[in-house]
Amino acid sequence: MVDRISPEAEAAFWASLAATEAFFMGTDPVHEATRRITKILDDMSLPYALIEAMALNEYGYRRATVDVDILITEQSLQTFKAAWLGRGYVEKFPGSRGVRDAELGVGVDFVIAGQYPGDGKPKPVRFPDPADVARRGEQVALLPIATLVELKLASGLSSLDRAKDLADVVELIRHVKLPRELADEIDPSVRDKYIEAWEAVQHAVSIDE
Repeated sequence: MVDRISPEAEAAFWASLAATEAFFMGTDPVHEATRRITKILDDMSLPYALIEAMALNEYGYRRATVDVDILITEQSLQTFKAAWLGRGYVEKFPGSRGVRDAELGVGVDFVIAGQYPGDGKPKPVRFPDPADVARRGEQVALLPIATLVELKLASGLSSLDRAKDLADVVELIRHVKLPRELADEIDPSVRDKYIEAWEAVQHAVSIDE
């Protein structure tokens, strides 16, 4: 006898599908939380840059997520917290760098400029000050794509549990058509891994054709 999916599991499947569809249409709570937090930071003149999945989506690699990741300085984070904790945002736990949009239930994780990606151990690549490098648009600030790639490579190379960051670079190369020459713009410590990823994507494309 063929096993059947339980009604609960089937309902969870359709709910997940609906949530993913809403995300890619930009009508989900994560997009609204992103709009809210970036407007607040802009209104407060606090430099920031979107990173992780929301940044990947802005650059053309569509990946769903359940939270918002933002690069910011420690001083800017404390300024934000002093103004907004208890006014729509709560800490994930006392002293946490992460907060939660109390209305939408969406987490906002702050990454601090000067820290090291991945395992957090010292390495040639570290998170930059967004005031120095962020690219501004009408409503959002992003890291230059070379900087984003550099950080993800450094993170992925530091620990097996950050392998998803290496996969993100592969998908950026594939979906955004990043050039091999981008290697010249990133730190030498991660340059060979970028070239390896780029060549792997070209090889895969040639096989598919």
